[in-house]
Amino acid sequence: MLGPCFQDAPPIAAEVARGVTRLFCRQDLFAICEVPLANGRRADMMAIDGKGALTIVEIKVAKSDLLGDAKWTEYLDYCDRFFWAVPPELAHHCEAERFLPNEAGLIVADRYDAVLVRDAVQRPLPPARRKSELLRFARRAARRLSAQIDPSLGDDF
Repeated sequence: MLGPCFQDAPPIAAEVARGVTRLFCRQDLFAICEVPLANGRRADMMAIDGKGALTIVEIKVAKSDLLGDAKWTEYLDYCDRFFWAVPPELAHHCEAERFLPNEAGLIVADRYDAVLVRDAVQRPLPPARRKSELLRFARRAARRLSAQIDPSLGDDF
C-alpha cells in the first residue's frame, strides 16, 4: 500500500514506487515507503527479504533532483543493498561515477512495472546494526498496520 507515501511528491514518484513494489514482490522482497533512518534521513523505500537483508531504494523523477542529491551516500550504512529507481528518461544519468555504478543498483520503473537494469553489490550490515535496523523496520511496518485499523493512531505514534 502506498497510501500516504509521497504525499507531497510529484505523482510520478508514487508511480515509480508502485513499479518497484511489483518487481520486488516477484523477488520475494517487501517494501514500505518513506522510512526514517536513525541518522535523521528518510529512505524513499526500504525492503526486506526472507533472510532479513535490507534494501534501500532512492527514487528520483526529476533530473535536477537526481543530479543535485548529495545526501544519498548517508543511506549506505543502513542497508545491505542500495538502488536508484528512476523513470526511463533518467536512467542514463545513473551511469555517472558519482552514482557508484559499481556498487549501487539501478531500477527503471513506471506505474505498471520495473526492470532491474543493474544489480546492487551486497554489502552486509554489521550484526548489531542489522538487529537494530530490522527491529526499526518491523516496528515501523507494524505501526502503519495499526494506523490502518485505527487512523487516530497515525503513522508516527
